[in-house]
Amino acid sequence: MKRQLTRIAVTISVLIVAVFWLLFFSPRPPLTINPDTLAGDGSLLNYCELPVLDGSGKLAAEIPKGNTPGCGYAHFPLPILADCTEPLIDGAADIRGLWIGVEGKIGHVERIEQCGGRTVITTSGVIHDAGPNSTAHINTDDTEGGVLFTLGDTAYCPRTSASMTWNNGTLNFNLLGWGPVVVKRYLQGEQLVWEYADGSITRKDRICQLPSTSVTPKPRGRRIQLFSNNT
Repeated sequence: MKRQLTRIAVTISVLIVAVFWLLFFSPRPPLTINPDTLAGDGSLLNYCELPVLDGSGKLAAEIPKGNTPGCGYAHFPLPILADCTEPLIDGAADIRGLWIGVEGKIGHVERIEQCGGRTVITTSGVIHDAGPNSTAHINTDDTEGGVLFTLGDTAYCPRTSASMTWNNGTLNFNLLGWGPVVVKRYLQGEQLVWEYADGSITRKDRICQLPSTSVTPKPRGRRIQLFSNNT
C-alpha cells in the first residue's frame, strides 16, 4: 500500500512539473504577426467605421496570424484584419468593433475583428487570433499576458491555446481546441456579453475611440522576482 501511494505521489509530482514546464518554459510560438501592424498605433482609429465585408479584398487565410509578442504588446497595435473583406461564415454574429465593460469587469476594453471564419481579440496586452491564416495553425497559440515570476530580467507568463467556434451566434472558446468551453461571447440587444469560466459575466457597450488608459496595457500578474541581477 505504501509503495502504491509513493508511486501515485511521484506520478502526480511529475505531471505537475511537466505542466509547469509546458506553461512557462516551453518554446514560445513564433511571432508571425506583420511587424508594421504591431508597430502601428491602433489608438488613433475610429472603431465605429468598420470594414465592409463584401469579398473585394483579402481572404482571412491570406493574412499572417496575429499573436502576442512576449508577455504582452507595449502599445495598442493596428488591426490585424484591416485588409480582409471576406464575408462572415454562416452562424457567426457580427461582434466587430471596440467594446468597454459597463457591468462586471467595468472599464475592460477589447477590440474584436472578424472576417470569414477568423476572429481576433486584442485586449490588455494580448492578441488572441483563431481561424484560417497564412502562417500558423487555426487555434490561438500565445500567452495569457499576466507575468507570474521573473528570472533576472526575463518575465515568464503562461502559454495559452484555444479554439474559437460559433454556435448559434455564440462565440465559444474551447481550451486547447478540444477541451471545455472557458469563455463565451454573444450579443444581447446592443450589448456584448462576455461569460467567463469562473461564472463572471461582463456586459459591454460599443465605443468608437480607444480610451487613453488602454493605449499602454497595465502590467498584470504577481511578478514574483526569483533572482535579481543586482549585486
